[in-house]
Amino acid sequence: MAKLGNPRNTIEILQKYDFHFQKKYGQNFLIDEHVLDKIIRAAGVTEHDFVLEIGPGIGTMTQYLAEAAREVAAVEIDRNLIPILQETLRDYPNVSVIHDDILKVDIAGLAREKNEGRPIKVVANLPYYITTPIIMGLFEKGVPIDNITVMVQKEVAQRMQAGPGSKDYGALSLTVQYYAEAYVAAYVPPNCFIPRPKVGSAVIRLTRHRKPPVFCSDPKLLFGLIRASFNQRRKTLQNGLINASDLSFTKEQIIKAIESLGVNASVRGEELTLSQFAELAGALAEQRGRTTDGI
Repeated sequence: MAKLGNPRNTIEILQKYDFHFQKKYGQNFLIDEHVLDKIIRAAGVTEHDFVLEIGPGIGTMTQYLAEAAREVAAVEIDRNLIPILQETLRDYPNVSVIHDDILKVDIAGLAREKNEGRPIKVVANLPYYITTPIIMGLFEKGVPIDNITVMVQKEVAQRMQAGPGSKDYGALSLTVQYYAEAYVAAYVPPNCFIPRPKVGSAVIRLTRHRKPPVFCSDPKLLFGLIRASFNQRRKTLQNGLINASDLSFTKEQIIKAIESLGVNASVRGEELTLSQFAELAGALAEQRGRTTDGI
């Protein structure tokens, strides 16, 4: 089968199957061999690796992954692409195509079956609307992961890397940085895809931390505080937490916890570092413990 990094080959296969792009799946297929090579290098794929690919499309990246990795499992949600994948990947016996929604796949089980439970490498080209649920699902479910290398909208990549005080800094920044080190490997212009997206893209590698960079005894509380802090960015941190329906702390407890950070009472969530959020979670957890003990 001809390599799909060549635009002519991509167009031929799409015409052969009279394929119609599904807007709901955010389908944009890569047609640039240099970008494909950059993704393989960024992911650090070797002949010893089992790779999980999310959203293989017509199999463009899958072909390159198959040549670099020991084995590839490609999960595709669009049933119209399955017969195309069967043709474009027929020369690659180390590839298995799974027709399913990645959010419903037992990835930990797949890692046990295909990689003896060792950390796997994930590669994906994700539409914006599903980027965060997939990445967070991979991290939060305790799937053994070495790194996740994804093609996302440029703005999403910038959010993942952003630090306190910037307009891009938010819940996504903090959550990603709790789990992984983010590195932008390449920026990709719209003309590298069929059809051309309206925005620029970026390849970002998220290398999972062996242990989180901050200590927090209650990560669920930590992420609850982060979400509440950014639900209404213009509100102060204090008001954001007091008004959060899923936090069960009194106004006094919240004010006391914020004061323990040594920050101004009018501080906003976007000004706090991950370490300060962890400290805040610790202070509130301690107060909750005292209340439970009747102190």
